[in-house]
Amino acid sequence: MNRNLFIILLVAFNIAIDQISKVIVRSTMIRGGKGQINVIQDYFQLIWVENKGAFLGMGSDMNPTLRLVFLLVLPAIVLAYVTYYIVKTKELDRMSLIAFCCIVGGGIANVFDRIVFGQVTDFFYIDLGGVFKTGIFNVADMSVTAGMIVLLFSGILSGKKKEKTT
Repeated sequence: MNRNLFIILLVAFNIAIDQISKVIVRSTMIRGGKGQINVIQDYFQLIWVENKGAFLGMGSDMNPTLRLVFLLVLPAIVLAYVTYYIVKTKELDRMSLIAFCCIVGGGIANVFDRIVFGQVTDFFYIDLGGVFKTGIFNVADMSVTAGMIVLLFSGILSGKKKEKTT
């Protein structure tokens, strides 16, 4: 498959899955904790919240102008640069390319929410009995996080390969 087509399809897939999940949540759930759905007892729940801030609501009480700059303009610039980077850098290994596409797709999906709705729809919540607890997040957040983890491992693995060859 053509490399650029692969990039476009993978980014579009990430955006589509995120946006479809948010449309379903907005059309079938009640906002806030009143309408929570226990998927796996209290360990994995669906709770619809609208997040004006960034990760875990950080920045939601920020001045609207600063919020616009830090949560919309800067992320859009970074996403544009990363997109340019992955299209132009032909030497990227497949895992790094996939990771960057997940990061870009998830980032675009959340920026889209901020532009269209002024906030981001979040709905996943995990609580493993105090051992591990998350804030409320969405599919785009999972894409970005998975991309970052894969990118980290890809960098570690490629570093080890270089050590073995030298």
